[in-house]
Amino acid sequence: MSARLVRDAYGKAAIRLVKLVRGDAEHRIHDCTVEVRLEGRFESAHTEGINADVLPTDTMKNTVFALAREATLDEPERFAHRLARHFLEASAAADRVTLELVLHRWDRIGPYAFTRGPSERRVAVVSATRNGVVIEAGIEGLGLLKTAGSGFEGFPRDRYTTLRETADRIFATDVTARWRYSGFPSSCDDAFDRVRTALVDAFAAHQSKSVQHTLYAMGEAALAACPEVTEIDLTMPNRHHLLVDLAPFGLENPNEIFVATTEPHGLIRGTIARR
Repeated sequence: MSARLVRDAYGKAAIRLVKLVRGDAEHRIHDCTVEVRLEGRFESAHTEGINADVLPTDTMKNTVFALAREATLDEPERFAHRLARHFLEASAAADRVTLELVLHRWDRIGPYAFTRGPSERRVAVVSATRNGVVIEAGIEGLGLLKTAGSGFEGFPRDRYTTLRETADRIFATDVTARWRYSGFPSSCDDAFDRVRTALVDAFAAHQSKSVQHTLYAMGEAALAACPEVTEIDLTMPNRHHLLVDLAPFGLENPNEIFVATTEPHGLIRGTIARR
């Protein structure tokens, strides 16, 4: 049988990096999970077992820690870029290096004490080649819910359709967003804040006829709020809140009592880009 390697990648995942910045008056903490991924000319390792071009993944882990000691982590995109450039130099066989940082939030409760923040996570992704770089940022687990201004009507029906049309429903979702910059913003933190604020405000204000309808409005708002963003990808599961039938108990339910479900759920995704 004739076979060939079509594509490959390797790296180190789930590198748990915590950096403590000790100021005179207070401490700051950076807590993130790092993933390193190399793509390139590593075919001989697969087909012949020759490891001459395979930079050990343990070396990748050690490099992340060492460079974190020397660098600031205030803007994760810039730290990811520094790591990506280093690995391109360290691996002659690598054509592309991708760094993904997921930030875990800690909220201050004192100069040296913190409480774990919500499950929402900030993401920074830098993919570098020897000819250029792509900078992306994002959010995972952005929980949003509105109790008015949302409905779902006018959809097709067939013999398997049981869903009732409604002009008044709970709309709940956990947004995953990933957007691409045209280049490094002057401040990655400021750009992130502008996009996040635009997403949240658009969700709250939009008169939603469907999840798709609101997803597009949120994407439009993000592009308007941050000119450096060229496109944004949004994934929005529909976290259903189902009206409970209280008739067996002799009670009415005027859209007040719901059961919250996580599975199964609708899953809506879209990418909005500038024209």
